Amino acid sequence: MPSHDTRLPLSRRGFLLASTGAAAALALAPAPAHAGARRPFGRFGSPVARLTPQTLYVDPKGRGDHTTVKDAVTAATGSGWTLVLAPGTYRETVAVDVTRTESTWIGASEDPRDVVIVYDNAAGTPKPGGGTYGTTGSATTTVQADGFTARWITFANDWLRADHPGVTGTQAVAIKVQGDRSAFHHCRFLGHQDTLYADSIALTSFARQYFSHCYAEGDVDFVFGRATAVYENCHFRTLNRTDLAAAPYGFVFAPSTAGANPRGYLVTRSRVTSEAPDAFYKLARPWVPSSDTTARPSLVVRDTWLGPGIDAAAPYTNMSDAFPWQNQRFAEYRDTGPGARITVPENRPQLTSEQAQSATREAYLGDWRPWRETC
Repeated sequence: MPSHDTRLPLSRRGFLLASTGAAAALALAPAPAHAGARRPFGRFGSPVARLTPQTLYVDPKGRGDHTTVKDAVTAATGSGWTLVLAPGTYRETVAVDVTRTESTWIGASEDPRDVVIVYDNAAGTPKPGGGTYGTTGSATTTVQADGFTARWITFANDWLRADHPGVTGTQAVAIKVQGDRSAFHHCRFLGHQDTLYADSIALTSFARQYFSHCYAEGDVDFVFGRATAVYENCHFRTLNRTDLAAAPYGFVFAPSTAGANPRGYLVTRSRVTSEAPDAFYKLARPWVPSSDTTARPSLVVRDTWLGPGIDAAAPYTNMSDAFPWQNQRFAEYRDTGPGARITVPENRPQLTSEQAQSATREAYLGDWRPWRETC
């Protein structure tokens, strides 16, 4: 499971600067020496020794087919392409449309700290042609295609509230994922508000997504959306805040599961830690968007360690009083840690042993078995 150094600076920009290879995002430091100067693509071939004819190599230093991820995606038309990303910081926005199915992105060093895709748009950031980006438009990376897989990559949004005191739209998405069968292995998702948007392409589309051994951090609703998503062996970390004087500082999960979808978010064998004071974070709140007032957000957290940053007495709260969390589909099972203590039973709905048999990755993902995939 990815580790996290609690001595790192608390700001998003400071964290990126301290992360291996990420300082280049601010043009303040060169890429680290261990990033692979002699073999930028590691064990994954090179432009003169391609793994397959549909493998493209991306390197900001010009040793691949392309210097930006966006250009490589543009070149990879159709289905079945693999992008191998050399260590470096890619400051750009990237979109994988619905036609580019069954694509795979690989961080060549096999360390997600070395390959960082980052930008700094927020929902309230003015667009060049007028208006603002909105939450969806703020995403550094957007994946709409089915069958997307990423390994050993950091997806980040380093927009900071402190730098933009006049902006009220502070949502800043690192990645928005909408495709079915989207898998992320050993990836990091860095941001503050709305970091990881695990969603679907349409209200009637029940997109399945799988996150294994990943790290996600933020403060407000930083894992959110209506996908059917399994988070296994993941680490979620809540950030400290200096702009608020009292709790709550934020919320880890904000699912918006469609009412017709029997399964939303499943968190299993994971952990939740915090940089903030004890009990300053809620585990979740339900998101019932104005575009779908029939949503019934679904979240199961099981066999997971919850640190003291989670308010054990009242881990859930409402996003809107019109849709109380008690009417949604929130439950836990066999969680541990100080944030999992059951002191007010009515605030901590628990699955029975029989119900827990249906709260598994197999039940959520059906005939798709992404944990069996190798690279």
